[in-house]
Amino acid sequence: MEIRKVHQEFSVCQVEDYSFVNLGSEYSFIGKTDEEKSLVCITNEVPPNVIQREDGWKAFRIQGVLDFLLIGVLSKIASNLADNDVSIFAVSTYNTNYITVKL
Repeated sequence: MEIRKVHQEFSVCQVEDYSFVNLGSEYSFIGKTDEEKSLVCITNEVPPNVIQREDGWKAFRIQGVLDFLLIGVLSKIASNLADNDVSIFAVSTYNTNYITVKL
């Protein structure tokens, strides 16, 4: 498994709605539940309608498509980082997993 640094700084945000999100951006991760709307985006693309934001995150991409039957990949990475007092924020797409860490 190969892990590559993403050369952008990210922000984790809670937003009022997604009307100002740059969906054409290279990176834009949206999460929605019955209680909130969240966004992880490149810091200089944070929309104006944020409720809360946490800046200063760097991302690492786990290269390659991970089969859904693989067990414990993120757990092993998270455990190694936790052993070194590094907290994470994980984001996944259909094909790719990302680990973000606070600068």
